[in-house]
Amino acid sequence: MSGGPRPARWADSARALLPLAWPVFVGQLSVLAFSTVDTLLVARASATDLAALAVGASAYITVFVGFMGAVLALSPIVGQLYGAGRLAEAGRQVHQAVWLALALAALGCTLLAFPAPFLALSQAGPEVAAKVRGYLGALALSLPASLLFTVYRAFNTAIGRPKAVMVLQVAALALKLPLSAALVFGMPALGLPALGVQGCGIATAVAMWAQVAGALWLLRRDEHYAGFALTGHGLARPDGAALRQMLRLGVPMGAGILVEITGFSFMALFIARLGTTPVAGHQLAVNLVSMLFMVPLALGNATGTLVAQRIGAGQARAAAQLGWHGLLIGCTVAAGLGSAVYLARAQVLALYTGNAAVLAAALPLVAWMALFHVADAAQTIAAFVLRAYKIATVPMLIYVTALWGVGLGGGYLLAFDVPGTVPAALRGAPGFWFASTSGLVLAALALSGYLRLTLRRQRPLWAGPAPGATAP
Repeated sequence: MSGGPRPARWADSARALLPLAWPVFVGQLSVLAFSTVDTLLVARASATDLAALAVGASAYITVFVGFMGAVLALSPIVGQLYGAGRLAEAGRQVHQAVWLALALAALGCTLLAFPAPFLALSQAGPEVAAKVRGYLGALALSLPASLLFTVYRAFNTAIGRPKAVMVLQVAALALKLPLSAALVFGMPALGLPALGVQGCGIATAVAMWAQVAGALWLLRRDEHYAGFALTGHGLARPDGAALRQMLRLGVPMGAGILVEITGFSFMALFIARLGTTPVAGHQLAVNLVSMLFMVPLALGNATGTLVAQRIGAGQARAAAQLGWHGLLIGCTVAAGLGSAVYLARAQVLALYTGNAAVLAAALPLVAWMALFHVADAAQTIAAFVLRAYKIATVPMLIYVTALWGVGLGGGYLLAFDVPGTVPAALRGAPGFWFASTSGLVLAALALSGYLRLTLRRQRPLWAGPAPGATAP
């Protein structure tokens, strides 16, 4: 190999990622805590409410995440513009993303207000179905705020200001916590009845709209945003060309994220057919996996942000190196965390509930934790880096094959013993988790391989940064 600039070291990449990753981790952990708080509270209310939470949360996540993915197309677009120093143009893209979020919210609220398709999939009993309707009705009020805040989050992530998002997410959790407790269990002294799982949805709606109000206040007051011309002139008119550009990236991004999430969330709808206890145990395992997922999600956000900025600045070698380093760092961290939780799985699950039947249903599912988490980390970070290059269609096709075909389809065959030859250990919820883990492994290998090919097309990974290149 000929001489030249020394390749970026792992430590350099880690130091670049950490300042962006830890605020995303804290902020997303706060978002996940919404679900964790609801799970802990409702698990102590009744198993029926917990089953309704599992079904309702799966329906909401399916709607929100698919639309959120389309809005998140703003992030790589703004990231590249920011890296190129085109701030005013980046600000105009934010306005277009607001229009997109409002249009998607109108459609999403309708889906949540009429949840019959989700109830049909879950085959929920009348009592659970009634609670699901109440919960989703409350969350329909929350969806517009959630999508508008996604615009704020995508923009701040793209320009390297995740702390501005984290502060609002933590504040929203501080509001959500006491409000959920009061609404779930009631406060007779104040005339508040016990609303059970519906109270969780109402508390989420209040917290999310307060979060949006805080975001708007910061955009108006923080001088850092002045160069983007976001406020002071009203909302710019819809721009067909800008919206089409966003949709060209956002539709496959949203579809890919939707497939990724539904490949997992639909498990709850199918497992609900097995009864209240299996789906309640599944909900505990899902919440635990989701907490672990915040680490690769944070690293993926940080890696994708820096890669997009370096692409915009014309630093192809630095972008390629950082993207690959981020993937391998994330997998290493995931292996350690997944193994630790697997070894302490009984003690960790006992923190959720003392219901022996629910714990017994959840324990076998967590047995897949270590492998599941490493594969989840690899596919997540690889997908983020590919989005930084504005590549979303191939990842979507990989997700359809691996997560829907192998994960969800294979899980259905195993869980319900469709062939008639499935071993007892893989019937029911464990069958879904085995297939889901297999699908994630396949997605991780395919996305990592495609990322490797993409990065090699940019610059040789061993070539080091271009002379004089510096990160924005």
